[in-house]
Amino acid sequence: MVSLNYLEYFGLEREPFSNAPDERFFFSSNRHTHALKKLHYAIDSSKGLAMLVGGIGTGKTTLARRLFDRLPAERYESALLVMVHSGITPEWILTRIALQLGVSTPAEDRLVLLRQLYERLLQIDQQGRQAVVLIDEAQMLQSREIMEEFRGLLNLEIPGRKLLNILFFGLPELDENLRLDPPLAQRVALRCHLRSFTADMTEAYIKHRLQVANAPCMLFEQQAIRQLYRYAGGIPRLINTLCDNSLLEAALQGCRRVTTELVAQAAFDLGLSGEDLPIGEVVQSESEEIESLLDRLEVR
Repeated sequence: MVSLNYLEYFGLEREPFSNAPDERFFFSSNRHTHALKKLHYAIDSSKGLAMLVGGIGTGKTTLARRLFDRLPAERYESALLVMVHSGITPEWILTRIALQLGVSTPAEDRLVLLRQLYERLLQIDQQGRQAVVLIDEAQMLQSREIMEEFRGLLNLEIPGRKLLNILFFGLPELDENLRLDPPLAQRVALRCHLRSFTADMTEAYIKHRLQVANAPCMLFEQQAIRQLYRYAGGIPRLINTLCDNSLLEAALQGCRRVTTELVAQAAFDLGLSGEDLPIGEVVQSESEEIESLLDRLEVR
């Protein structure tokens, strides 16, 4: 009987297609890199409010964590908050942001708390650093009161610059949430849209993760990768799940490489038809002027 541990079967050192966050497996596609550069630009230029939207499983959380981990403490006072449900209150948001940015004992009274936060932001500015708050799963912010609270936070500024930068990461419906407070929607200074991978990006992504897992050889046939792309639609989370199941199926059947038939079997078991997925997006690259500006800024 074939062991269910396909890592041993294929000679892998670690699980190559887990959806758990792991810095070692970060795939720096041109889309992810470009989005990170734009978000860094928004922070370093003190734009105030920026946002990144994308479909389910396109890598928004990965980028949020990547950006957060790459903000050095000597230059930034940063916080990352994940919105886990839509019942979050403005009071909770304000208190959590204050705590994350270094207010040791947030007051219960809102006006007092705002004063505490303002004084803390002034300290951060006087230290030559920037305050940054990253909000992941921001589509969960579904009330006008919360949006008004964020607008109020953006009003914490001094002549010439803002004291706080806020970055939203969420599904496309985040745009609708922002329109609950039109003045806040107008303050979005930069917006990125994270699209799914192309077929070539999908192939490079799979090879990258196998390489990080120290695969002894390429474990997917060329046509199997194309088949996998059609089922997963270029969405990283689905690519991981389908690759993982395909490798398991291959091990169970005693195959040394994943074939199109094995991908089809894994996709069928997962209920993936590929019919409703955004396959084959061909997106025109940004203008050379924008790319040149970002490169000159040397944001990484």
